[in-house]
Amino acid sequence: MVDLDKLIRPNILTLEPYRCARDDYKVGVLLDANENTHGPALTEVSELEDSLELNRYPDPHQHELKKNIVDFRNSQPNVHLNQSSPRLGVENLCLGVGSDESIDMLLRCVCTPGQDKLLTCPPTYGMYSICAVMNDVPVVKVPLTFPEFQLDVDAVARTVESDPQIKLVYLTSPGNPTGKLIKVDLVLDLLRRLANQNALVIVDEAYVDFTLGEDDEHSQSMSTLVNQYDNLVVFQTLSKSFGLAGIRLGITYCSKQLSYFLNAMKYPYNISSLTSSVALRATSTGLKVMRKYVDKIKKERAQLIENLSNIEGVGRNIGGLDSNFFLLEILDKNGVPSNELAHELYTKLASIDQVVVRFRGKELNCTGALRISVGTAAENTVLVSKFASALKELR
Repeated sequence: MVDLDKLIRPNILTLEPYRCARDDYKVGVLLDANENTHGPALTEVSELEDSLELNRYPDPHQHELKKNIVDFRNSQPNVHLNQSSPRLGVENLCLGVGSDESIDMLLRCVCTPGQDKLLTCPPTYGMYSICAVMNDVPVVKVPLTFPEFQLDVDAVARTVESDPQIKLVYLTSPGNPTGKLIKVDLVLDLLRRLANQNALVIVDEAYVDFTLGEDDEHSQSMSTLVNQYDNLVVFQTLSKSFGLAGIRLGITYCSKQLSYFLNAMKYPYNISSLTSSVALRATSTGLKVMRKYVDKIKKERAQLIENLSNIEGVGRNIGGLDSNFFLLEILDKNGVPSNELAHELYTKLASIDQVVVRFRGKELNCTGALRISVGTAAENTVLVSKFASALKELR
């Protein structure tokens, strides 16, 4: 069992949440929040903008949006869910301005600067380390296994057990830049191994809706398990499968006890009325659209990998098939993965051909790799053509 009294920073344990005007009253002649009652300073106000009352502060709690989210995730079967375990509730959620706020807020909640540590499993998402540096929290690294890019449960467990200052273990599943899902069984094994350690395991599921075999026990969201494992935290976002990167909405799933402190820490009006309005539509009537787009991306992904793999000088997809991107090796004339050639290709494509992919060759065990997002059918056709001609010229 996680002892939050020992895990959470003492100043957060005693934090009295800011009580805003909308915590008390929401209807009537509202003259309690120093809002501009004349309305927004816009020459024209659309019907939607008018309905959102943009001159008023947004809902600080977002219960309706949270209910949509938990209903969606609860509707997905999970063979690992103990039927006696409580289902997800709105009390398990904390919403943030993208996953980056979720990452930073959890770190500030748990880790004392200059004292506590977090653990990452490279290659992985770079914001974990950036947030750690900003908060003066040292980073311990335990690489993913290679070439499988899977969780090394024994190595991570031994590292955490040997260092009580490690309070957070960040896992990305599906991985970025690997595009590889970490098997749920491995994460569950780690959760059990660390059950007596005062540390949290965070699974960042930004790309989870793109995983193959949604009914497969190895490719299911772990968000519904946070009431079953009190040392589990799950991050998600509407940026990827929902195609809403511009509204900046991140979701933290965790135990109700931990969620209380995260919600106490967050800025009271961090989710805007505009963001909330779009997110509500996406997580209700937009679910069918999301699934349709995800299916399209999966089909385009398979075709794109096949087309690129037929180009001379293109090596393996060294990652997985669990995201809306993949990790492709670029080979020199000797058939060896080459950072130099991969970077030259990346630069030429972006600066001359105006086709932008991502060079990831400096990441651990990603030598010569380009990370390529799956575009529309038309975009992918342009990519393949430009890719082939540019690589031929450079080789």
